[in-house]
Amino acid sequence: MNFVEIFKQGGFIMWPLLIFSIACWTVAIQKIWFLMSFKKQAKYFQDEAARIITTKRFNELEWLYKNCPELIAKSHSAVFEEAESQEVWEARMQRRMNETIAGLKKNMWVLGTIGSSAPFVGLFGTVWGIMGSFSAIGAAGKAGFAVVAASISEALIATAAGILVAVVAVMFYNYLLVKIAEISMEFRNGLGDLAEQFNSAKK
Repeated sequence: MNFVEIFKQGGFIMWPLLIFSIACWTVAIQKIWFLMSFKKQAKYFQDEAARIITTKRFNELEWLYKNCPELIAKSHSAVFEEAESQEVWEARMQRRMNETIAGLKKNMWVLGTIGSSAPFVGLFGTVWGIMGSFSAIGAAGKAGFAVVAASISEALIATAAGILVAVVAVMFYNYLLVKIAEISMEFRNGLGDLAEQFNSAKK
């Protein structure tokens, strides 16, 4: 039995589950690629900023961040902006970091929604298949495995498909949350290092 035959036996509920699955893989792959790119770019611009600070050519910082992705540029630029006090500076940095983290988590809600709703979509397919079984029994006027086999098969396939899609979505969701936390911590620590280096260079 191939995938197409199983898909057909699962009934109409397999179509929304297929859409869920495609959306899940699309968002997950896009997000993994985005996080890898962000991490690489963040390291590059941190190294470039550190080089500029070391040479004390601070006028080059403005040019550097004009060619920098916004998620990185906002937080980096905040490091070098003057503030009335340390508290004001830290509050501003926290706001910029919150914006960066929100950008890293963009579209994560899709995986969370699929992970929580796919089992219920599969359960609806289960209920629909059982209803089909009773309808088949009523039409045949008798019970028996041969009468309900098709409907029971539809119900079980829909249930399994819903669980499978949900498991994949939740695994991606949890993995990406961990990666986002790791990258955010590295990014925040890098900003702290730049701030210390910048303050030392100004003295």
